[in-house]
Amino acid sequence: MNRIYLDNAATTPVAAEVLQKMLPYFSDVYGNASSIYATGREARKALENARATVAAAIGAKPNEIYFTAGGSESDNWAIKGAAYANSGKGKHIITTAIEHHAVLNTCQYLEKKGFAVTYLPVDEFGRVTAEQVQAAITPETILITIMAANNEIGTLEPIEEIGRVARNHKTLFHSDAVQAMGAIPVDVVKWGVDMLSMSAHKIHGPKGAGVLYLKNGVRVDPLIHGGAQERGRRAGTENLAGIVGTAEAVRLATKDLQEKAAKISALRDRLIAGVIKTIPDVRLNGHPTERLPGNANFSVKFIEGEGMLLRLDMAGIAASSGSACTSGSLDPSHVLLAIGLPHEIAHGSLRFSISDKTVQEDIDEVLRVLPGIVNTLRDMSPIMA
Repeated sequence: MNRIYLDNAATTPVAAEVLQKMLPYFSDVYGNASSIYATGREARKALENARATVAAAIGAKPNEIYFTAGGSESDNWAIKGAAYANSGKGKHIITTAIEHHAVLNTCQYLEKKGFAVTYLPVDEFGRVTAEQVQAAITPETILITIMAANNEIGTLEPIEEIGRVARNHKTLFHSDAVQAMGAIPVDVVKWGVDMLSMSAHKIHGPKGAGVLYLKNGVRVDPLIHGGAQERGRRAGTENLAGIVGTAEAVRLATKDLQEKAAKISALRDRLIAGVIKTIPDVRLNGHPTERLPGNANFSVKFIEGEGMLLRLDMAGIAASSGSACTSGSLDPSHVLLAIGLPHEIAHGSLRFSISDKTVQEDIDEVLRVLPGIVNTLRDMSPIMA
């Protein structure tokens, strides 16, 4: 069976070019980048070249790039590190109700440590406004953390406008850009962010590798204590193969970005139009236009997402019912509840996430099999009786 992979928001296959770049750093260039002998210096050169590559892709300076073990670590470091380092100025944090759990659970942890957190509501499309952020700021506010693009429904947030609010109030601004990187242009200067999180495995890079952009001058406490790696801010011997793979993935993801985004958006729109045309009682979740090129999230009434996923899998199609990080939970998506969906409809969510490797035949196959799956499940549903 020719399998169709449409869950790229959860993870992506490592690109062949990325793997080839990584291979020498497992066995040939094996030195510790902190060592002063030749093998170590060769490793250090690769590390700093990777740092420069990532920096150039997002408009940063190389010494503002710190390598981590993934997006979750980057989010934790940015939020906890900024909170603790700046707690003398205040203990108030602003975020939204639809953040990734790497942000939400970190904020909830800080609440137990005496910090106050405002969780801004979003509209029916999953958007928050700069005006909401402005109204939530108090003299105690030390951090704003708002994602650039939602991982479940694909909605893009007005990051540049929020960045202006943060600058006007001299408040630190962090954005989780894990889904945005490689999908839309990311520019840390234009966006006005002080910190920004990225993850390699969402852009055809290796798992267990990520990036935190820290603007020069931003005070954050270390999350991991130990040696003096990453300029004394993130201890642990550098994962050089993962770092080299991350840089190559970033380079490839940002190359010809507009052309790839246009192609992916066309496939997304074909999928959305086809689903809405052929399946009654279905709703597109997320903003109709301000959304990631590859995201199509639907709520299908009267049935649950899990049943659709299992039958799609039997048909050779991989999709998702939401965030991969909560796929073991029976609770409906916090994102779908936040945009106003009732529990029974939120349970019937289905997310397709397209990459530049997706072809029209993949979309057409989904449109061929999905209506029959929905009809079968609805015939079995007690809600339809």
